[in-house]
Amino acid sequence: MSTTTELAELHDLIGGVRRCVSTLKARYGDSPAVRRIVIDADRLLGDVELLDADVSEFDLARVTLPQSSEKIAIPDTDYDRDFWRDVDQEGVGGHNRS
Repeated sequence: MSTTTELAELHDLIGGVRRCVSTLKARYGDSPAVRRIVIDADRLLGDVELLDADVSEFDLARVTLPQSSEKIAIPDTDYDRDFWRDVDQEGVGGHNRS
């Protein structure tokens, strides 16, 4: 299924949700619970419209990540103690400083 088809289906489904919400609003009035549902349905529609506008930027089918075959060797030997001079322990801070 293409992205365009999925977005069109989302628009249709959200349209159905908004119609149901309108029916609930007519039945139960403008209560806080109904207002929250109306706001959520409107937010979903807005989010899908934003995604629809940005879909060209998200064309994931064309995105390819460069593959690097270069491996970096990390030695198992200990580092020289001078390497760690004046370095704070993470989470402890500069407790050795005067």
